[in-house]
Order: sequence, then structure tokens, then C-alpha cells
Amino acid sequence: MKTLTLKNKFQTNATLLPNDFIDNYMVDANGEFVKVYLFLLRHLDDPCSSLTLTMIADCLNNTEADVLRAFRYWEKKGLLRTERDADGKINALELQKMSLSGGNTSPAPGTGMPARAVPSASASSTAAAVPAASAAALSTASQAESAAVSQAAPSADAASAPLCASRTSKAVPIDSFRAQKEIKSLLFIAEQYLGKTLTHTEMETITYFYDTLHMSADLIEYLIESCVENGHKSMHYIRKVAFSWVEEGIETVSQAKEQSALYNKNCYTVLNAFGIKNRGPASSELTYIRKWADDYAFSPDIIAEACRRTITATHQPSFEYADSILTKWHEKNIRHLKDISALDDEYQKERSAGRTAARSRAATRNLNNFERRSYDMESLEEQLLNSN
Repeated sequence: MKTLTLKNKFQTNATLLPNDFIDNYMVDANGEFVKVYLFLLRHLDDPCSSLTLTMIADCLNNTEADVLRAFRYWEKKGLLRTERDADGKINALELQKMSLSGGNTSPAPGTGMPARAVPSASASSTAAAVPAASAAALSTASQAESAAVSQAAPSADAASAPLCASRTSKAVPIDSFRAQKEIKSLLFIAEQYLGKTLTHTEMETITYFYDTLHMSADLIEYLIESCVENGHKSMHYIRKVAFSWVEEGIETVSQAKEQSALYNKNCYTVLNAFGIKNRGPASSELTYIRKWADDYAFSPDIIAEACRRTITATHQPSFEYADSILTKWHEKNIRHLKDISALDDEYQKERSAGRTAARSRAATRNLNNFERRSYDMESLEEQLLNSN
């Protein structure tokens, strides 16, 4: 029977890890060190990407010091070789071959690194081999220099291909790599919060927040989270909140939380003072609240006092009436409750003085209105004498 030749043209987006690493190296290594090695190994499949120390630390949620410690560990184990500049800074990395199970490799004399021997055919067929001696370039954060990561593929054709070091102009910028990763993560998070698959317009809106409004990924995530928690899943509403944050100079999550807490406190103060339950403020009502809190810079206790006086006077919630009170207080430069008490005392004194003046004017007016009579004194005297 004729032997069939099986050709494999199926390629997967995967990173190959040799069994020898799992059996002999991973067991004794710190988990964070393993993460760093796997990250470098993964980027051998992306030979024209650019890496920096900062980028690696950010992607792995580590500090740069942790990454450097991992470099030193794998260098000591012979799986990594570092190149340094005149200042002693690491400017390039090179992943080294490891001895595979069943292979004929042996350590190079005088070093802890395995010799650069090609794996045997049997080893290649039974284990997933690490690509041979590739130039994994790493620029330090201090110098921000980019060097290409190149990979020698296990096949003869790939081995004869030129290294990416000669095509560094095609390297993906670090910021672009990070931006793509953060945007992808944001789109996934947004779908989880909104509970649906994002439309093309919604994805463009989130990208607009990141690229044009220059909002950080953390801030955008908090923006979506806070809007959804307040019952607003409309991207139109989320966009309006984003614009308001930009106008108010909010750049961090802490600033957004502070502003959100103040907004919630002011709204709760007014609605509670008016006895409004189970609903948020309407758009026109929110305009009044922001006017009192932001434009007039009144504290919640002053706003609550105005609402209380409104209920006393009108027996119903009236934002217009409360606004007239707070506008007068703003014109009088009221800043504390004691200022309101002093204003009340002054008003009572003026009112009392006004009443006294009114009574005085009324008495004078009554006196002036008294009808005067004229008498003939000589006639009265004569009548008196005659009566005797």
C-alpha cells in the first residue's frame, strides 16, 4: 500500500511551551517569574512587536523591579541572556535554548546556559520546542529605545528568513499596543455592564472617550459602572456624563467618585426635604439643584433649610419658590446657617420698626383728621353771667 503524505497547513494563534520547562524549570520558579518568561515566549510569535520594561510590568500587573528580578532569575537558570549598554541598563534580551527530553544538548563550557544545539528529530516529534536562539529585544523605560523581537522558526524555510531586526520600522508602537489592549478590555467590560453586544456606534463612542477625550481606561470603566448603577444604560446618557466630566476637569476615578458623591448628596438632600420618594430629580429640577450647589456654592444644610421654608410657606414642593429664597440669600452673601439666623433677626427688627412707624403715622393721621370747632368766648361768658 502506498504511503500517504500528510501536510499540515493549519496554524493556530498559540504559544508553544516545551515539556522540559514544565518538568525541570517551572517547579522551582516563583509564579511571577514564570509569568514573565511566558510573556516573553508569547512575543516570539509576534516578532515585529516592540517591548519595554514598563509595558511588561503593566501587562502583568507587576512592578518594574519584579520584572527585573525575573530577568535575573532566568539568566541564572540559563534560559535568558541580557545585553546592557554602557550605563549598565538592559537594552536587549535573548531567550536561550533549553535541553529537551531525549535531546543531545549539553551546557556550554564555563556557563550555566545550554549549548546551542539543534534538537534531534525524535525530540522535535515528541515535544513542543521553543524556537531557536531568537533575539527578543527589550528597551528600558529610562531610554525608551525599541528593539525588535525576532524568532527563528523550527522549519528550515523559516530559519532562512531574515530577522525582524532589519524591519524595525514596522514595529508596533508601545502606546498603540497598550491602547488596543485597553480598548478591547473596555469593550468587553461595557458589554458586561450593559448586558448586550455593543453596536458599532457604541464601540465608536467608547473609543472616542479613550482617543479623543483622553479619558483613562479606569475612568471610562467607572463612568459606565456608575451610570448603569444609577439605572442609565443608554449610551447617549453615558456620553452626556462623559462630556460633563471633561468640562469639570475630572481626570481620575477618585475625582469622579468625589463629584458623584456630592451630586448624590445634593439630590438626596433636596428630594428628602421636599418629601419626594422613589424617583430621581427631573431635568429641570436637576438644573435648579446644580445652580444652588455649583453656581451659588451653598452647602446641603442651607439648601435643605430653603426647602423646609418652602414647604412651610406653600405646603408643597416648589423648586421655583426655593430658588427665590436661595437667590435672595445668595445676594445677601449667606454662607452659614448662623448667617440666616442673623438675617432673620435683622428682618424681624426691620419688621418691628416698620410696624411701630406705621402705628405712629396712623395716630398722627387720626389727630390731624380731628374736626376742630370754633367758640365765641364772649358769648359764652355772657351766657354764664346771665344764668346766675
